[in-house]
Amino acid sequence: MQSLQEKASQWSGVDPADAFAIDNTSLFQKLGLQTFINLSTNFYNRVYDDEEEWFKSIFANSKKEEAIQNQYEFFVQRMGGPPLYSQRKGHPALIGRHRPFPVTHQAAGRWLHHMQMALNGTPDIDEDSKIKMMNFFRHTAFFLVAGDELKNQNQQIPCKHGANKPT
Repeated sequence: MQSLQEKASQWSGVDPADAFAIDNTSLFQKLGLQTFINLSTNFYNRVYDDEEEWFKSIFANSKKEEAIQNQYEFFVQRMGGPPLYSQRKGHPALIGRHRPFPVTHQAAGRWLHHMQMALNGTPDIDEDSKIKMMNFFRHTAFFLVAGDELKNQNQQIPCKHGANKPT
């Protein structure tokens, strides 16, 4: 049975070494807090204006300002900065925090589209940092897809006739 990390690498096409290249440098030190705020603001402006209603509806019960803050604090913490996210919200626990949402291959693709556009639209991020960040985002998005599939498998219970049905 494949691990979630192995599935993430397979589905994203990103080798783990490339996905976690962000650990070999402090992108926070290099880019600074404001760049992460700008990136997350740019990203969520795109998400909340998405023309795909199915995608936009995923975020319908979230406040944009809170989503922006959660994202930039997580990025800052994950990319070498202070633990802003954990101080305010506790451990990131990405799979658990995304459990209420439909984290499908299609949703991951749409999320990544908006993130690539946001990276391209944030001029303070150099090309090398964009590549490292996008590899991490791609791998992480499909890690969440693998976690969502596992959640869905765990919601199945055996029936008398050997078939599974949702609980």
